[in-house]
Amino acid sequence: MARRAVPSSRGPAALGPYSPAVWTGEMLYLSGQTPVDPSTGRLVEGDVGVQTIRAFANLELVLEDAGLTMDDVIKCNVYLTDMADFPAMNQAYGSCFSAPYPARTTVAVAGLPLGASVEIELIARKS
Repeated sequence: MARRAVPSSRGPAALGPYSPAVWTGEMLYLSGQTPVDPSTGRLVEGDVGVQTIRAFANLELVLEDAGLTMDDVIKCNVYLTDMADFPAMNQAYGSCFSAPYPARTTVAVAGLPLGASVEIELIARKS
Protein backbone atom coordinates (compact mmCIF):
# COMPACT_ATOMS: atom_id res chain seq x y z
CA MET A 1 0.00 0.00 0.00
CA ALA A 2 1.22 3.46 -0.85
CA ARG A 3 1.56 6.03 1.88
CA ARG A 4 -0.39 9.28 1.65
CA ALA A 5 0.80 12.25 3.67
CA VAL A 6 -1.54 14.39 5.76
CA PRO A 7 -0.54 18.05 5.64
CA SER A 8 -1.33 20.09 8.74
CA SER A 9 -1.41 23.83 8.36
CA ARG A 10 -2.59 24.30 11.97
CA GLY A 11 0.01 22.16 13.75
CA PRO A 12 3.64 23.12 14.38
CA ALA A 13 5.95 23.16 11.39
CA ALA A 14 8.01 20.00 10.97
CA LEU A 15 11.58 20.24 12.27
CA GLY A 16 12.85 18.02 9.45
CA PRO A 17 11.96 16.11 6.30
CA TYR A 18 8.90 14.24 7.54
CA SER A 19 5.11 14.37 7.29
CA PRO A 20 2.92 15.23 10.30
CA ALA A 21 0.99 12.03 9.58
CA VAL A 22 0.79 9.32 6.94
CA TRP A 23 -2.15 7.18 5.89
CA THR A 24 -1.65 3.58 4.83
CA GLY A 25 -5.00 1.95 4.23
CA GLU A 26 -7.25 2.80 7.20
CA MET A 27 -4.30 3.31 9.57
CA LEU A 28 -2.95 6.77 10.33
CA TYR A 29 0.57 7.05 11.76
CA LEU A 30 1.26 10.41 13.39
CA SER A 31 4.80 11.69 13.79
CA GLY A 32 5.94 12.53 17.28
CA GLN A 33 4.90 15.94 18.54
CA THR A 34 6.77 17.98 21.09
CA PRO A 35 5.12 20.75 23.11
CA VAL A 36 5.72 23.48 20.55
CA ASP A 37 3.23 26.32 20.33
CA PRO A 38 2.22 26.39 16.63
CA SER A 39 1.73 30.16 16.68
CA THR A 40 5.28 30.91 17.88
CA GLY A 41 7.27 27.82 16.92
CA ARG A 42 8.68 27.79 20.44
CA LEU A 43 8.54 25.26 23.23
CA VAL A 44 5.82 26.06 25.76
CA GLU A 45 6.98 26.94 29.25
CA GLY A 46 5.90 24.79 32.14
CA ASP A 47 6.29 21.40 33.73
CA VAL A 48 5.84 18.07 32.00
CA GLY A 49 2.08 18.18 32.64
CA VAL A 50 1.76 21.44 30.69
CA GLN A 51 4.07 20.07 28.00
CA THR A 52 2.05 16.85 27.71
CA ILE A 53 -1.20 18.78 27.21
CA ARG A 54 0.43 20.93 24.46
CA ALA A 55 1.86 17.87 22.69
CA PHE A 56 -1.61 16.27 22.69
CA ALA A 57 -3.17 19.52 21.44
CA ASN A 58 -0.72 19.45 18.52
CA LEU A 59 -1.55 15.82 17.80
CA GLU A 60 -5.27 16.60 17.94
CA LEU A 61 -4.80 19.29 15.27
CA VAL A 62 -3.18 16.73 12.96
CA LEU A 63 -5.90 14.15 13.71
CA GLU A 64 -8.59 16.71 12.89
CA ASP A 65 -6.82 17.62 9.63
CA ALA A 66 -7.04 13.91 8.77
CA GLY A 67 -10.74 13.77 9.69
CA LEU A 68 -10.23 11.80 12.94
CA THR A 69 -10.52 12.44 16.66
CA MET A 70 -8.76 11.26 19.81
CA ASP A 71 -11.40 8.50 20.02
CA ASP A 72 -9.82 6.95 16.90
CA VAL A 73 -6.40 6.54 18.56
CA ILE A 74 -5.43 2.91 19.18
CA LYS A 75 -1.76 3.23 20.24
CA CYS A 76 0.30 5.92 21.91
CA ASN A 77 4.06 6.10 22.44
CA VAL A 78 5.35 8.57 25.02
CA TYR A 79 9.01 9.58 25.31
CA LEU A 80 10.20 11.26 28.52
CA THR A 81 13.62 12.68 29.27
CA ASP A 82 13.13 11.84 32.96
CA MET A 83 11.03 8.94 34.26
CA ALA A 84 10.53 10.92 37.47
CA ASP A 85 8.08 12.95 35.33
CA PHE A 86 5.91 9.86 34.73
CA PRO A 87 3.24 10.67 37.38
CA ALA A 88 2.68 14.22 36.07
CA MET A 89 2.65 13.03 32.46
CA ASN A 90 0.28 10.21 33.38
CA GLN A 91 -2.16 12.59 35.06
CA ALA A 92 -2.18 14.94 32.05
CA TYR A 93 -2.45 11.95 29.69
CA GLY A 94 -5.56 10.74 31.53
CA SER A 95 -7.33 14.02 30.75
CA CYS A 96 -6.76 13.56 27.00
CA PHE A 97 -8.56 10.23 26.54
CA SER A 98 -11.65 8.45 27.76
CA ALA A 99 -12.10 4.73 28.40
CA PRO A 100 -11.38 2.42 26.78
CA TYR A 101 -7.89 3.91 26.63
CA PRO A 102 -5.48 3.29 23.77
CA ALA A 103 -2.57 0.93 24.25
CA ARG A 104 0.53 2.83 25.42
CA THR A 105 4.27 2.55 25.78
CA THR A 106 6.33 5.04 27.79
CA VAL A 107 10.12 5.08 27.59
CA ALA A 108 12.93 7.29 28.81
CA VAL A 109 15.20 8.91 26.24
CA ALA A 110 18.47 10.84 26.52
CA GLY A 111 17.07 14.00 24.91
CA LEU A 112 14.34 15.48 22.73
CA PRO A 113 14.20 18.28 20.13
CA LEU A 114 14.33 21.85 21.47
CA GLY A 115 14.95 20.57 25.00
CA ALA A 116 11.40 19.25 25.41
CA SER A 117 10.63 16.99 28.38
CA VAL A 118 8.08 14.90 26.43
CA GLU A 119 7.32 13.81 22.89
CA ILE A 120 4.26 11.80 21.91
CA GLU A 121 3.35 9.85 18.78
CA LEU A 122 0.06 8.18 17.90
CA ILE A 123 -1.44 5.51 15.70
CA ALA A 124 -5.10 5.90 14.80
CA ARG A 125 -7.58 3.96 12.70
CA LYS A 126 -10.41 5.25 10.58
CA SER A 127 -13.67 3.78 11.90
